[in-house]
Amino acid sequence: MKLYGALLSPFVRKVAVVATEKGISWDLARGGPGSADPEFLAASPLGKIPAIDDAGFTLADSTAIAVYLDAQYPDPRLLPDDPKSRGKAVFWDEFADTVLGAAGLKILFNRLVGPKLLKTGGDESLALQGEAELPRWVDWLESEVPAQGWLLGETFSLADIAVASTLRTLAYVGHGVDAAVRPNTAAWYARVAARPAWAAVAEREAPIAERIMAM
Repeated sequence: MKLYGALLSPFVRKVAVVATEKGISWDLARGGPGSADPEFLAASPLGKIPAIDDAGFTLADSTAIAVYLDAQYPDPRLLPDDPKSRGKAVFWDEFADTVLGAAGLKILFNRLVGPKLLKTGGDESLALQGEAELPRWVDWLESEVPAQGWLLGETFSLADIAVASTLRTLAYVGHGVDAAVRPNTAAWYARVAARPAWAAVAEREAPIAERIMAM
């Protein structure tokens, strides 16, 4: 499977981990806002990442891709069949992509992506706005994370992948999980990070992380 985007993105990483959990091999391809690559734009008409090409089937948006992969490759299931658990998984995915991400990505784009990667500069006022918004959501997460298991209880799911992926990206700008302040979140995150699929994606991301952190 071809996966368009960069693993720095929580959305691209989410798809990479979902695919790896399911044993789907994938290769990264370049793409993103401003790309004129016709193959990327065919897969992602809105010009956003991630997008995939799975044996000729193209699709964009991390949640849409995760839903597709879970139906197309149902072992293991990452969106539970139980209606209540399935609804909760979608809720956590939305929390990660919008509420938590909306605050955190203001910091990421204006302190890292814009000024250091794209060389287009950043808006420090927006980064500060993100820093002001973020504590509310990470504190709420700390109050909701279970002492054992996963966000849905005994079932590892898309919920865990999506939230952990956003937290991993925030570590690039100094807002990763602080075990001294949020021990429940740190313990849960460590459980996610110990999964073989997460570790495999992290290994592929490591060279990128080293370059970025050296900037």
